Amino acid sequence: MTAAVIREPLPAEAADFAVHLDVFEGPFELLLGLIAKHQLDITTIALSQVTDEFIDHTRRLGGDNLDQTTQFLVVAATLLDLKAARLLPRGDVADEEDLALLEARDLLFARLLQYRAFKQVATVIADHLAAGQRRYPRAVALEPRFAVALPEVVLALGPQKLADLAARVLAPRPVPTLSLAHAHAPLVSVREQATLLADRLREVTSTVTFRALVRDAPDTPTTVARFLGLLELFRDGVVAFEQLAALGELHVRWTGGAVGPDVGEEFDA
Repeated sequence: MTAAVIREPLPAEAADFAVHLDVFEGPFELLLGLIAKHQLDITTIALSQVTDEFIDHTRRLGGDNLDQTTQFLVVAATLLDLKAARLLPRGDVADEEDLALLEARDLLFARLLQYRAFKQVATVIADHLAAGQRRYPRAVALEPRFAVALPEVVLALGPQKLADLAARVLAPRPVPTLSLAHAHAPLVSVREQATLLADRLREVTSTVTFRALVRDAPDTPTTVARFLGLLELFRDGVVAFEQLAALGELHVRWTGGAVGPDVGEEFDA
């Protein structure tokens, strides 16, 4: 069945770009409106012919048409996706993929309607801006009945106090300085902390938790240094670890002799 040819005259206030197809002839904005209202089947429109006509249209306008070209590319991509979705086989929804295709087609229609809504809102805003440029505020003096109602300004300051106040306000402010002392924490020796842990572990006969070993640590760097020192002791084979559960309490037991180990200085380098 041959589709009916829809022909619309190009009004003066419509967009400059018009398309000439077998099933439609008129402004491009009207074509979008008919598609959005389901009055024109997208599958009967040759999008390649529309694109060719738009390219000819932009060539006639010259190089100052970037906004119009960008808008056309967005709409053309939407129409292309919409036409591809409409050309897919129809029927009962057999699986989730068919349902997703139907939802995608509805989203494309919604995107087209959203584009038309933004175009209409942009036109309204442009009209308001144009109307606002033709309006100017009325510059007049204060009416006498309001001028006499203003209270008299009384300053309880003498000339010298007023001068001192002005000098204090207008004096240049000192340049603020930002201290970096808080960003440079003092270095903590891993070797010293390992020696401290070895002395403590040799004094006890049972296991000790790591929490107890770092309870008196004054800051986080000291805690980290003690943990690294404990790893050094474990590598030397003088301590043993026991952890009953993942992320549980870490128990430490001394397994070395009476003489402390020689902890390396690679962590303090």
